[in-house]
Amino acid sequence: MSQVNVYMNFPGNCREAFEFYKSVFGGEFDMVSTYGDAEEWACMQGLSDESRQKIMHISLPIVENMTIMGTDHVDGQWPEVQMGNHLSFSLNVDTEAEATKYFEALSAWGQILMPLEDTFWWAYFGMCVDKYGFQWMVNFQREEPVS
Repeated sequence: MSQVNVYMNFPGNCREAFEFYKSVFGGEFDMVSTYGDAEEWACMQGLSDESRQKIMHISLPIVENMTIMGTDHVDGQWPEVQMGNHLSFSLNVDTEAEATKYFEALSAWGQILMPLEDTFWWAYFGMCVDKYGFQWMVNFQREEPVS
């Protein structure tokens, strides 16, 4: 297993929060993408102009082997942000088999929020809530898209 990171969900102020974290920890963002950047993905079509500007994914390395990641809530996409669903664990693994193994184990007796599947960002990715109520994202990043 490569790395476990904290993933934060925001009600619309993700960019502001991450600019603050950047001022605290220094460094540069690994990635910044908005919902508007992903309009070719079917579930992102029809978003308002305001929602299209919100952060879909941002990541900032803060110490060796630790990155904080975040996203903004967009109406109709995921449950509204509240205490209890505002943090997730992001599990980044080395193989597709490892992703499947961990996802199946973590989602057993829990809830699957997004099935483990290939995504437009070239990852094999899924989201679930474990039987204790903690949210997990499991990600195997591919070098190139699956054909």
